[in-house]
Amino acid sequence: MSTYKYYSKDDALEVLRKYCVYQDRCHSEVRTRLLKLKIYGDDLEDIIVDLIQDDFLNEERFAKAFVRGKYRMKSWGRYKIERALKEKRVSEYCIRKGMEEILEEEYLENLERLLRKRVNIRPSSNERMLSMELMKFAQSKGYFYEEAKDIVRELAKERYNK
Repeated sequence: MSTYKYYSKDDALEVLRKYCVYQDRCHSEVRTRLLKLKIYGDDLEDIIVDLIQDDFLNEERFAKAFVRGKYRMKSWGRYKIERALKEKRVSEYCIRKGMEEILEEEYLENLERLLRKRVNIRPSSNERMLSMELMKFAQSKGYFYEEAKDIVRELAKERYNK
């Protein structure tokens, strides 16, 4: 015997309001949550429209919060953030608006701080190997080669030309 709880449209709307108040959500997360609650078709679309009209669901606000969190707290680079937003099916417009939250100077300081920390925990046999390791690490965090190359070069020289 199934212990599944049936959600009426109003019950589901209330559940989703709480879901969206707890943390900003994108449309695809809300849609997935509604499908898990077994809400389909017009009811699903009506709930999403209600959430948008009542400002519980705002994809531009979600994108801005997502970018701020990933780049300030997790030190992700632009590439990784953009890929994650695209995976969540956020619109190009909202992605552009979200990426405006990145302050260039702070972004590069983040990258340098990350790489300086990495230099201290990764012993390398020579300058070239260190540069390759740092660049690989920077790219794994979502930074582009062009953004990291000067910082990597400087850190490798500092380490081996003391």
